[in-house]
Amino acid sequence: MKKITYVLIFALVGAVFTSCNNGQGEQKEEKQEKTEMQKKLDNYAEVELNADLLHLSPEQREMLGILIDVADIMEEIFWMEAIAPKHEFLSKIEDEATKAYAKINYGPWDRLNGNKPFIEGYGEKPPGAQFYPEDITKEEFENWDNENKDSWYTIVRRDAEGKLMNIWYHEFFNEKIMEAADLLEAAAELEENPGFKKYLDLRAEAFRTDEYLDSDLAWMEMEGNKIDFVVGPIESYEDQFMGYRAAHSGQLLIKDIEWSEKLTHFGELMPELQASLPVPAEYKQEKARTEANMNVYEVIYYAGDCNAGGKNIAINLPNDPRVHEAKGSRKLQLKNAMQTKFDKILVPISDMLIVEEQRENISFKAFFENVMFHEVSHGLGVKQTITGDGSVRNALKDAYSPVEEAKADITSLYLLTQLHNMGELPESVLKDNYVTFLAGIFRSIRFGISSAHGQANMMEFNYLKDSGAFERTDEGQYKINFEKMKEVVTDLSGYIITLQGDGNYEEAKNWIEEKAQVGETLQSDIDRINEAGIAKDIVFKQGKDVLDL
Repeated sequence: MKKITYVLIFALVGAVFTSCNNGQGEQKEEKQEKTEMQKKLDNYAEVELNADLLHLSPEQREMLGILIDVADIMEEIFWMEAIAPKHEFLSKIEDEATKAYAKINYGPWDRLNGNKPFIEGYGEKPPGAQFYPEDITKEEFENWDNENKDSWYTIVRRDAEGKLMNIWYHEFFNEKIMEAADLLEAAAELEENPGFKKYLDLRAEAFRTDEYLDSDLAWMEMEGNKIDFVVGPIESYEDQFMGYRAAHSGQLLIKDIEWSEKLTHFGELMPELQASLPVPAEYKQEKARTEANMNVYEVIYYAGDCNAGGKNIAINLPNDPRVHEAKGSRKLQLKNAMQTKFDKILVPISDMLIVEEQRENISFKAFFENVMFHEVSHGLGVKQTITGDGSVRNALKDAYSPVEEAKADITSLYLLTQLHNMGELPESVLKDNYVTFLAGIFRSIRFGISSAHGQANMMEFNYLKDSGAFERTDEGQYKINFEKMKEVVTDLSGYIITLQGDGNYEEAKNWIEEKAQVGETLQSDIDRINEAGIAKDIVFKQGKDVLDL
């Protein structure tokens, strides 16, 4: 009787245990379905954007709040350029995790995964975003007789007869643009630095007219300003149809005076570095200015284009070649964003993919220098073709951005090598730059090859691999061959600058099509990184509340 009782008890317990497990299994399966989008959100490490504002006056702190309002208008406009008005698009999404991911990507396409749609019902992302009619062809655009068709500041639409027409931004986004202009002028009244005040006033006028030259020149002339504001239609990466239209963006920055002073010496070497480029004299006859204007900042607000998907960690502006000729360009290093990506992303990747004996060469200083000289390199080489075909940007058309980003990446390493040869960098530091650069490619190639930066990364990676600059071990880790790396960097830098100077569109397109590809082996390594749960990029907790404004 006792034995039967024990059997019944065990059977009952087993049944209850099984029932509980089945319930947990169902809950787990249900939870799995709900958290699939959460896994995508986990690709972004959240960080708080803050900075020490105690050295600012009460008026300047008030001004920061107004500038954030301007940036928020840039945010609204960029949504319209990328997909549709923000509220109109997001209101159709019921799942909160999907909505959060759509906010990060400014639409239904995953910017860090080859622009693949993650919301059902959407196909491929239009190459021209919302800057052009969806049915436009390149042949139609090329044959279009319009003197402003390659303008950075127009939207292309069809008239009542179906013919292409240009609409200036200040007309197409009129209400929002005029509001932003008024706010810029209100902010200027609170600013005590005359250079920054002038820039804000001229930027307001540029918003109203789409004539940005004077405000760009004023931005270059600013001195002693504690605050900076990169705002307006800035970069053309969103336009992957022709690479002309600039998307709206807003970034608010606080200068790090101590770190900025460290960069002054490198600025003085710019003419010497331009002269050292590994190309014939006709490809480096454009002058590089000693006033390289390199500064370090804490970024406190991102909005619009600069906030979409992967976040920028440095800025090289303006893009107008007329400004380059007259004033050069400014290189802004965003130290807090850079440090976060180094700590949370690059170091864990290095621990997986760099051979153990070279991990000691991974350093934030090298990461900072690589990014800084990437921006420096944008200002060197050629801006105008030597063939008389106009600017490099116009000659290379949609191939311009990938080629220019590849030039900046590789020429940065070339310049650092030259600084080593000039006695500015010790051998050990140069090795840090090489190894950290390779680790950086693994970090950024995870964004896919839909962007100009992603394509450039693969073009560089495949060139370096094919030339023996690094090798992959049987254990799936990578090792730099330092002497070979020096040689290959020189060759590739020279090749790219020559291609640009010649304005060789066909060769540029062929290079992109053939080499901007992720091979099976590299893809398997990227998959290992993803499976390890390492974040792809960062997303911000930011705004007036965070800054206590």
